[in-house]
Amino acid sequence: MDPVAPRAELLRLTREEPSENLALDEALLESVCAGTRGDTVRLWESPAPFVVMGISQHIAEEVNESFCALDGIPVRRRCSAGGCVLQGPGSLNFSLVLGLHDHPEAQSLHASYRYILEPLCRAFAARGAMVEIAGLSDLALARRKVSGNAQRRKREAILHHGTLLYKPDYEGMARWLAEPAERPAYRGRRRHKAFVGALPFSREEIEDAVIEAYGAEQESEALPSELDLMRALTASKYELETWTRRR
Repeated sequence: MDPVAPRAELLRLTREEPSENLALDEALLESVCAGTRGDTVRLWESPAPFVVMGISQHIAEEVNESFCALDGIPVRRRCSAGGCVLQGPGSLNFSLVLGLHDHPEAQSLHASYRYILEPLCRAFAARGAMVEIAGLSDLALARRKVSGNAQRRKREAILHHGTLLYKPDYEGMARWLAEPAERPAYRGRRRHKAFVGALPFSREEIEDAVIEAYGAEQESEALPSELDLMRALTASKYELETWTRRR
């Protein structure tokens, strides 16, 4: 019997502004919850670096703010859990939105990570890279993190998004991110540069692996209602200091 895997439509859409990229993920989640969109995987990659925190993190503990301000690096907060990461060129993102009614395998948090990440591991293995799930929600290659993942869960659907690193910006990580206090056991005491690795593929090859993992050959476009909600969430939430500094 073939392994069970989510199936989704493909949306290739990157916005120029960091806040709009974060807001669009939330807008897609609301669209799936409302039944106006089916299961979807979005691929995007920020054209410029920015720092993004998980919803429950404290900016003073996670971000080297003085260097971010000096270098003009935006700091934002997403709607999902997980750790603080550096976005930008060399970090392809996949945002997978699934309706829970059709995916009982994703009803619990821990089971959902395996349900979503194992197909990616198989796709990378077929291309010669033995990527494994490490900790709760990372993907690792030779015990170096190549993907961090997080979720926003609602009653009707979940938003799962992850990074897929192929050209990590080690200098940016060291300058703009604090070394985290909370670490998965497999990280040990390693600093960013010793802990973070890179997938041995081009961006195009990684995109192909994601498409294969989630059967996402059918492409879609953002709905006008989703773009309207993205703009509203950007203005009322993701661009506001009160949101970024809410913890």
